Amino acid sequence: MRSMTAFGRAVVTAESKEISVELRSVNNRYLDWSIRLPRSYVSLEERIKTTLAAVGITRGKVDVTVTLTDAGIGDKSAAILEPDLDAARRYVEAARKLEQEVGVVNDLTAARLLTLPGVMVPVKEEAADDDTVWAWILPVLTEAATQFMAAREREGARLSEDLLGKLAGVRDMTATLAAATKTNIASYRSRFEERLKNVMDDHGLILDESRVITECAIYADRVAIDEELVRLASHFDALEELFRSVEPVGRRIDFMLQETNREVNTIGSKCSDADMAHTVAEIKSELEKIREQIQNIE
Repeated sequence: MRSMTAFGRAVVTAESKEISVELRSVNNRYLDWSIRLPRSYVSLEERIKTTLAAVGITRGKVDVTVTLTDAGIGDKSAAILEPDLDAARRYVEAARKLEQEVGVVNDLTAARLLTLPGVMVPVKEEAADDDTVWAWILPVLTEAATQFMAAREREGARLSEDLLGKLAGVRDMTATLAAATKTNIASYRSRFEERLKNVMDDHGLILDESRVITECAIYADRVAIDEELVRLASHFDALEELFRSVEPVGRRIDFMLQETNREVNTIGSKCSDADMAHTVAEIKSELEKIREQIQNIE
């Protein structure tokens, strides 16, 4: 079992580039990708989706952020510069005109020229092709995905433990219902027989034992929950197996909970005893807590 909430991040320096990949996700009914890449490499989006799907991401709103920056961007000495000859020629021509037309001394030297704005400019790097950039990104993406999936599994393990505890409590309450329904039927016969006997005595009639048995049988059939209890036990076994699974099981658990709730509602409609009705309400409350929990399970 894995949670849909997780975070993973990895940073690696390669080819004078710092590559950062960050993954984060929250619960979602389906798989919803949001991938942010440098504009020049948006064509790599499908490769990222394929890689992450291969590690087992099947549900959730998954945000992927990939950044590529120059490793020495904060170090001015690391910048490679070259002269812009056109700009330099314009400065030289301007200085010559000033000398000729204004009569000032032209003391422009190469050293001074290099300090003028726009003469020395950063060397423009050729953009790397997609395959080269993908070779940089893939190992970083893999590391971030490893952290991301480990976080999903850790959170999933905690959810599994909590759900198994809640399910054990529901099993206990269901066992209480099974015992209570037998007591309820026996108690009904005793009360019914006593009331009927009092009525018969008041009118001087003889109690028909077969009639008592028939009425009690009808009542027992109306309130019997044996079939529902058998189906509930089967659903509980299936839920426990799903809670312990390492596969994506969120949707299957959701379906099984619907079936479980259906059986509990049927039992509730047959309860004429206040204590049993209260137990049914507690079971439904616990099942609702489980349903809320599984909304975050992949």
